[in-house]
Amino acid sequence: MSNEKSVARPEVWLRGPIAGMPDLLMPAAHAFVQVAEEVAEIATSLTPDQLWLRPGGVASPGFHLKHIVGATDRLLSYARGETLTPEQITVLKTEKDPGTPPEAVADLVGAVQQAVASALDQLRRTSLDRLTEKRTVGRAALPTTVLGLLFHAAEHAQRHAGQLTTTVRILRAS
Repeated sequence: MSNEKSVARPEVWLRGPIAGMPDLLMPAAHAFVQVAEEVAEIATSLTPDQLWLRPGGVASPGFHLKHIVGATDRLLSYARGETLTPEQITVLKTEKDPGTPPEAVADLVGAVQQAVASALDQLRRTSLDRLTEKRTVGRAALPTTVLGLLFHAAEHAQRHAGQLTTTVRILRAS
């Protein structure tokens, strides 16, 4: 056995640039990659029974996984200047539901990975001269910008990855 201490891999934002990513959007890209890594690490070992448990009444791990996917998709649609489709509205209304039959953990984790990959593709394709373009969100047409939406999509996904991590740790401790 070695006496060397294990060196933890640095958080994504400390690993340097992501290939093809504009510097101004690198913080959002780093946040999305961090989400993908944390979700894969914490959620893949969940049992099907744990996926939809709500300890203390908090949102279930399954909800957080589905919400990361759905909210990221919706926010990035707004960033592109699009309105939500009927399919996106349906996804929004069903994020708390396990489905029939219940969705598998691996499928939900895979969906998060795909949502992150799509988000990174959109960040790479976003023209920097459009970052301050006005956008609106929701039926109330709340004001924001392309940059505001891109940043919020990343930090929102990160917030739910953190909540997922906490919920899973509580479930494993009980």
